[in-house]
Amino acid sequence: MEQQPLVSVVTPTYNRPGTLSELLESLSRQTYKRLQIIVVNDAGEPIEEAVGLYPELDVTIVNMESNGKHVAARNRGLSEVRGAYILLCDDDDLLLPTHVERMVREIEDCDLVYSDVEIFDYVEEEGVRRATSRFVFAYEHDLEAMRRCSTFVSSGCLYRRELHDRLGPFDEGVYNYWDWDFILRASAHYRVKRVPVASVLYAFGQSGGNMSRDAGSDSRRDYLNKLSVKHGLGELPTENFFTLLDKPEMKARRAATDVLWDGEPFVSRWASLRRKGEGGVEA
Repeated sequence: MEQQPLVSVVTPTYNRPGTLSELLESLSRQTYKRLQIIVVNDAGEPIEEAVGLYPELDVTIVNMESNGKHVAARNRGLSEVRGAYILLCDDDDLLLPTHVERMVREIEDCDLVYSDVEIFDYVEEEGVRRATSRFVFAYEHDLEAMRRCSTFVSSGCLYRRELHDRLGPFDEGVYNYWDWDFILRASAHYRVKRVPVASVLYAFGQSGGNMSRDAGSDSRRDYLNKLSVKHGLGELPTENFFTLLDKPEMKARRAATDVLWDGEPFVSRWASLRRKGEGGVEA
């Protein structure tokens, strides 16, 4: 029987062992088991204890000597890849159990696949993130429309390792928009496909999730201008993310998708251990 291809998961992290542990929990539940997990600690607090709670996972820890920020950390992780495929994931996002298996199956006729996501806000209780609200983020893959507003979410995307032979590393020069830059470059040279399943959970936390950054800052405007010049995109808006989604053009791009999440939190071994240590009762 032919062996399944190895998938290398690249995750940068910085001072978030609790959310990183939830990601590891979600990876431990994957139905696809041939995973190499590369966690790049961007000069943050130690993560060895959190990682050590998942001995069944093949985890490579890379400790950066200085804080290079998340794009540089991803690029450092690429140098450790052993798999035929690379899967990207932020340290505070989650993958539903069938995600990797589905992506590996879908990539057979193309070079890069990405899924839809559920975006969730949350409160943290006893080290566990519990969703307070959630909504589906699912849009048709339209390359021309993608040049005006990207609907590509990098967390959970899977692609062939050899893409980097032509595209090179992620571009640190467009820091806040490295993922938009990556999907535009990949789409120009390779076969890209959206998979209509919301099997990635994308964190939106008021106190530090993926989308809680200042969308209107001068630095973001500078990076957006660099992205525009690089790809000839013209004037691009720096509007609030939710304002953009409410525009007629974006509403017209909405697509049907399979919603799989039951809304239950991913209780990590890290959280369970701390609850026991504090005299609590494990869930």
